[in-house]
Amino acid sequence: MEISVRNSAALSDLELARRVGKRDPAAVRLMTERNNQRLFRTAWSILGNRAEAEDAVQSAYVRAFAAIDSFAGHASLSTWLTRIVINEALGRERAARRRRARLDANSVTDLDAYREKLMNGSTERGGPEAALAIKEMRGMLESAIGMLPRDFRLVFIMREIEGMTVEEIAGALDILPATVKTRLLRARRRLSEALAPELQASLTGAFPFAGSHCASLTERVVATLCDWPAVPD
Repeated sequence: MEISVRNSAALSDLELARRVGKRDPAAVRLMTERNNQRLFRTAWSILGNRAEAEDAVQSAYVRAFAAIDSFAGHASLSTWLTRIVINEALGRERAARRRRARLDANSVTDLDAYREKLMNGSTERGGPEAALAIKEMRGMLESAIGMLPRDFRLVFIMREIEGMTVEEIAGALDILPATVKTRLLRARRRLSEALAPELQASLTGAFPFAGSHCASLTERVVATLCDWPAVPD
């Protein structure tokens, strides 16, 4: 039986995982809707490219589905999925680094083009002047965050934008909580040198992944996962 809107909020992670394993489309949609934003931001913090990050998230969902019967609930389903997307994104980053080394050892990232890609898909609200101000602010925020070292950027996005606890981040990255705190502190220090205080207050609107992009990813995952054999009881 598919999940109803009324009881979906009370569904435990273990029960949701079990229903995902049974190829319940409503369960798959619920799983992706709960986690798309976090997983996208996590993948982006490693890969630095919106399209590549979205593709990494979709691949991570496929990997998660293949191993869904191993989910035991020791950590939250969101943390479990985050670990998978981190591994997927790191693997892609290593492969891309090897390709770049082969093609052009001296190549560098065009930060201006990179910033423009980040701003694509931003959701603007208010009048034209407000929309322009928000777009410029997000562009500055995303550019500054994008220039952080990867390890700092990943921890910063997981803590400050996604709101994960230090312990959740440590578990997802398999590092000590003290290491998380150190990386977060260093990321904040670097950003404080680049951003005015009023920009730092606008972090929650950065790296939007919602609307048609989020819905499209959910439907692709549902179509992919629900064609797989169900996990037996």
